Amino acid sequence: MSRARVARRIAAGAAYGGGSVGLLGAAAVGVLLAEVQLAKRQVGGGTAPVPPSADGRYGVAFTGPAEPLRLGLLGDSTAAGQGVHRAGQTPGALLASGLAAVSERPVDLRNVAQPGARSDDLERQVSLLLADTSRTPDVCVIMIGANDVTHRIPATQSVRCLATAVRRLRTAGAEVVVGTCPDLGTIEPVYQPLRWLARRVSRQLAAAQTIGSVEQGGRTVSLGDLLGPEFEANPRELFGPDNYHPSAEGYATAAMAVLPTLCAVLGLWPESDRLDGARREDMLPVAKAASQAAREAGTEVTAARAPWALLKHRRRRRLPATTEPHPQPELHEEETGEAGETRGAGRAAETGETGESHGEPRNLPAN
Repeated sequence: MSRARVARRIAAGAAYGGGSVGLLGAAAVGVLLAEVQLAKRQVGGGTAPVPPSADGRYGVAFTGPAEPLRLGLLGDSTAAGQGVHRAGQTPGALLASGLAAVSERPVDLRNVAQPGARSDDLERQVSLLLADTSRTPDVCVIMIGANDVTHRIPATQSVRCLATAVRRLRTAGAEVVVGTCPDLGTIEPVYQPLRWLARRVSRQLAAAQTIGSVEQGGRTVSLGDLLGPEFEANPRELFGPDNYHPSAEGYATAAMAVLPTLCAVLGLWPESDRLDGARREDMLPVAKAASQAAREAGTEVTAARAPWALLKHRRRRRLPATTEPHPQPELHEEETGEAGETRGAGRAAETGETGESHGEPRNLPAN
């Protein structure tokens, strides 16, 4: 059965309350479980630091009548930024800094992602973001799925939880961008046949996540295929100290893939949603678009006329130098740390750093 058909079955089961759709046969599952036990002894041998808080205001130098944009981040350890030590290296800080630079407006970041979270935790995270109706996000980024695969959560349940989260956020007025399940076949200590099985399952889930998210009015960006070749070619550089979570450079790669879609959904990117045949963009049935996105680097999928979707490969360009964000005015002195850094905005909110750039423009990978 093709990946598109399996993804459609999973999404349909999620939408209509169907049972689990198995992605692997019983024999394959037995092999998978045996290999998982071996891999667990090698993956995560180091210790991932607690994710630094990057909440706060970015781009405060951009003054004007417009209110700050509100950006929410939800998901698992990837969205939280586990594996790095500095707030400026987390995906939230990178995205907030980039969004501020493109929009020329301040950006308030609130990250409710939880390391170890699975898709069923999104209900709690969405409730946290929407609890204060005066601070409803303008746009949200969700990165989820890896823990669903490693904990053998039924794919239909995983997609149902994600689709519900997207629907709640869209109903509240927020735009939503979903970074789909990463390719778990790129984890360095994982060997065959587990590597092949992990890749197959994670890509099937990513395709089903795309269908569920797009049908609820969100947009998706494939992370698996974007990071896969780079993780395999540069595992020491792009993996963190625990050999599982991305390093600062790995997070920067993921964030720069999501940023163009994040800006486009707010009408800030210079490119429109018109298709460019020279860039292999197309309008396809949503299941086929989802399947293709799961195996192509940084591919965006957005809804068109049902049951069609747009398959986009947006240009990722060099960003201007970031300004120096600082803590939000409502934060008080007792909320600052011993080194003078504010917990809410972290080091990135004081220096404008994104990753290791120290305020310099970051080169975005070219398609």
